[in-house]
Amino acid sequence: MEQRDYLLREIEKIGAIIRAIRQRLFGGADEIAITVDNQAEALKEMMLSEAFIDLDELLAMDAAATDEYLAGQNGFNTENIELLAGTLADIGLNTSQPASFVMLEKALQLYRICSLRDRTYSFEREAAISQIMETLRAG
Repeated sequence: MEQRDYLLREIEKIGAIIRAIRQRLFGGADEIAITVDNQAEALKEMMLSEAFIDLDELLAMDAAATDEYLAGQNGFNTENIELLAGTLADIGLNTSQPASFVMLEKALQLYRICSLRDRTYSFEREAAISQIMETLRAG
């Protein structure tokens, strides 16, 4: 029971961290968004300092290595991986090439990992995948 409580706390903590990062990147009720040019760098710094995830390392991994890496990180359930994918997609859709391509490709990988792990159909996830695929085809 104690192990389960620990895992639930870790999942909640990672989710709160990613939501806080999104708010700092894209603005919120009390904050002004970071400029588009600085979002990718700010995300890398925040993920490393707050979630202990090296985004440069994660972006360089293939899908299998990414899945294995995130499986080894406490707190990265399907919901949190999808939240990270959405953050990468939002940045990728608003930045210029080649950084946007890398972010969108990783977001697509993360959404697919979520689909494999979750085994349920999500309209929101499929819409995000379609939007990324369309952007990648157009670019």
